[in-house]
Amino acid sequence: MRIILLGPPGAGKGTQAQLVCDHFKIPSIATGDMLRATAQSNTALGRRIEAIILAGSLVPDDIVIRAVQERLAKNDCHQGFLFDGFPRTIPQAESLLAANITLDAVLNIVVDDQAIVERISGRRVHAQSGRSYHLKHHPPQQKGLDDITGEPLTQRKDDQAATVQQRLNVYHQQTKPLIAYYQQLSDKGDLRYAAIDGMGAVDGVYHKVMAALG
Repeated sequence: MRIILLGPPGAGKGTQAQLVCDHFKIPSIATGDMLRATAQSNTALGRRIEAIILAGSLVPDDIVIRAVQERLAKNDCHQGFLFDGFPRTIPQAESLLAANITLDAVLNIVVDDQAIVERISGRRVHAQSGRSYHLKHHPPQQKGLDDITGEPLTQRKDDQAATVQQRLNVYHQQTKPLIAYYQQLSDKGDLRYAAIDGMGAVDGVYHKVMAALG
């Protein structure tokens, strides 16, 4: 099974990716992790990616696709793979097609922006241990304090409501045309596209995902 899993930050995409990969015994491929791993390899492509990352630049699409092709050539991808949040743009999607990387399904986990902002902005963390809480869904025993140490909890900058909304705006700008692109391929019968309601319990969303995959 060869799958693309789309969804905004905070939609539970990572959780569903792991469940699907466990079921089909396929690897989850997130391009950020993949590029970092390639950069650490002693190859010409790895050294080039490392130089780009160290310079603080974005890795060009053609290099990303080459790294994807190298990753998909590994033995653990022979039974399939899942792209987690990739591609992000139409050029990346077209590059996949041009590279003859075929897909079985594209699933888009849909969650309302307001719910996303609530999910993420409600997070609080204990910086030293990484323990995570949520003001509504998993509050600490004492407001603002870690259950174990009693030390103050903090909110990550990326979790602040204004930052989350900006990330969502960028996601929608990039992904709206991408969804239309894959819907067209689905209409032609080249792959299966489905929008999945990401609200509700993890198990419920997982059942919807598996039903969409047939």
